[in-house]
Amino acid sequence: MAAERGVARRIDHQAERPTRAQKARPESLDETIHQRTRLAIVSALAAHDRMAFNDLKAVLGVTDGNLSVHARKLEDAGYVRCIKRFRGRTPLTEYALTAEGRRALDDYLAHMEAIIRAARDASGPHG
Repeated sequence: MAAERGVARRIDHQAERPTRAQKARPESLDETIHQRTRLAIVSALAAHDRMAFNDLKAVLGVTDGNLSVHARKLEDAGYVRCIKRFRGRTPLTEYALTAEGRRALDDYLAHMEAIIRAARDASGPHG
């Protein structure tokens, strides 16, 4: 009987600890980065020091308006810096990932990895 209580206590104690799956909840993802176009923007900027608007637009295959809207959201969040200057007489808009943006991307990727690990663990050895 005492041994059974010890087992029950261990089981109850384990139930109190959040599982890896509970820690890796998809609903707690950073929605600013999770959106497809914004994730593509921060990923491209993570691979380059800075990118011109037209280069970024070409790489992502988006329209001027689409890129502008999503880049502005990332700017407002502090993840991306917009640099406006001139090359000769031609205006040039460039974007760069901020330190906060790099941290947010790293956190996002770690969170996604945790979700993937939890899904693999839940599917068992056959999955």
